[in-house]
Amino acid sequence: MNGIVFRNAVISAANNMLKEKHTVDDLNIFPVPDGDTGTNMSMTIGAAARVLRETPENENIAQVSKQVASAMLRGARGNSGVIISLLFKGIAKGFEDKETVTTADLANALQLGVEAAYDAVAKPTEGTILTVARLSALKAKECAEAEKSIEETFEEVYKAAEATLKTTPDLLPVLKRAGVVDSGGKGLCVIYEGMLSVIKSGQIFDAEDTQPVLNPIDETNYVSAVAEFDDVINFTYCTEFIVGKDIPCKLKIKHLRSALEKLGDCVVVVEDDEIIKVHVHTDKPGIALQHGLDYGQLLTVKVENMKEQHRRAEEAAGIVKDKEAEEKQSELDDEFETAEPVDEVGFVAVTAGEGVSNLFKDLGCNNTVSGGQSMNPSTENIMRAVLSTGARNVFVLPNNKNIIMAAQQVVPLVDDRNVIILPTKTIPQGMSAMLSYDPDLTVEGNIEIMTSAAADVDTGQVTFAARDSEFGSTKIKENDIIALENGKLLFTEKTPERAVLKLIKGMVSKETAFITIIYGEDTPSEKAEAVNAQICAKYPGIDITLVNGGQPIYYYIVSVE
Repeated sequence: MNGIVFRNAVISAANNMLKEKHTVDDLNIFPVPDGDTGTNMSMTIGAAARVLRETPENENIAQVSKQVASAMLRGARGNSGVIISLLFKGIAKGFEDKETVTTADLANALQLGVEAAYDAVAKPTEGTILTVARLSALKAKECAEAEKSIEETFEEVYKAAEATLKTTPDLLPVLKRAGVVDSGGKGLCVIYEGMLSVIKSGQIFDAEDTQPVLNPIDETNYVSAVAEFDDVINFTYCTEFIVGKDIPCKLKIKHLRSALEKLGDCVVVVEDDEIIKVHVHTDKPGIALQHGLDYGQLLTVKVENMKEQHRRAEEAAGIVKDKEAEEKQSELDDEFETAEPVDEVGFVAVTAGEGVSNLFKDLGCNNTVSGGQSMNPSTENIMRAVLSTGARNVFVLPNNKNIIMAAQQVVPLVDDRNVIILPTKTIPQGMSAMLSYDPDLTVEGNIEIMTSAAADVDTGQVTFAARDSEFGSTKIKENDIIALENGKLLFTEKTPERAVLKLIKGMVSKETAFITIIYGEDTPSEKAEAVNAQICAKYPGIDITLVNGGQPIYYYIVSVE
């Protein structure tokens, strides 16, 4: 298998994942409206597909797989997105320094991906995407030992993934009770299915149709397939140029790359002894070229308007873009400018809602990243916020269990400051951690007390059921008001207000000193104030705070300390 086959296989997988993402989303077993596994996986592999549009045709499989792994890692969203990015990171490691790969190389690469994914999960759970990846990689090893072809092997890998997926309910009782298979495992099967179509038949899956494109792959079909993918164009001009190096130039190429990353995205800078080849998407191509002139003479220049090209491609192909994913990407892609790390300590928090964001800024956060349930930020979103925090030590508060892994991937990507990920799973945990920060302590001391403070917080949430479901003796219907404590479903109620009052009553103890009630964008202020008044009257000795958080999905978030 060579570079172009692997490139087309990834694009086919991204198209298939985009098409099937809602099917994967709907496999979410919990009734809380956060079923975004398919969306996260689609946006993660989609980040690779966008980069591959600019991949030179003559790149070998080592170069292509490295670009894929880098793009997926930076674009990883949610735990499922991080896991598939790590699977492809392992694949890139297995393909390192290779022009083409054999069946043995493929089997080794898949195994390296499985090891990377398992290592990243603190407590790996079988019956999930990890099991699907592990057993399908094992099948690849068996095929390699039997000296089967790449085509035969990947077909067996896909079949093994599908067979393993069917067994996930037997491995995880919660899946069996819900009558579904694991959503992440299903997503991996969708990705493998898209790749198999190219590896076996040379056909790229279309992003809309359930059948693969029937024309053989050539340059024209490759461009068409990329155009069909849900591409988010953040900058207008695709700018490419080659610089002939000036012998006296002592500047390092990493400084050129850093300067271009401040101007746009999709930055690729490669060099040899004589030239530097540059690619960047930017709104300021002239400034990009000026940076290149610092290193030598411009030998070639190409600037293309991507938005106009994309519009024409859509008109020609009749493509319907995935507006939902585009809007979500736009919401999450906050613009941050890199700041020099001059202060000792800085803070970044992931927040949902303007009120919650302002609250964290009041508590001392330098930057906030928009995200939460159903809109997980990518690793790159978080990394941008870290780089724009001018501190040598940057504490990151994910404030959501499904964002912690994506945040952890930032650590090896940033080399000019120390990044500390505090494992805060909820907004209240993040607030408590911020309040416990002591400027007189060392970084290590603050890690200890902030982590401890977060762990001591009980979090209550009131939201609505996204689907019919059944948990134990509790039968839930779609749109029922549901209450959760520390992520555990407790009961249903007729109104959010009745639910939050009952929830707080069950959470308060003799040791309770503080209650914080954060109400969301769908909660009228007068109703929230009425709840606050009742709580204040019932618990006169407790310090009670009401905050307009403006968060989506949750009518109320409650912190009890």
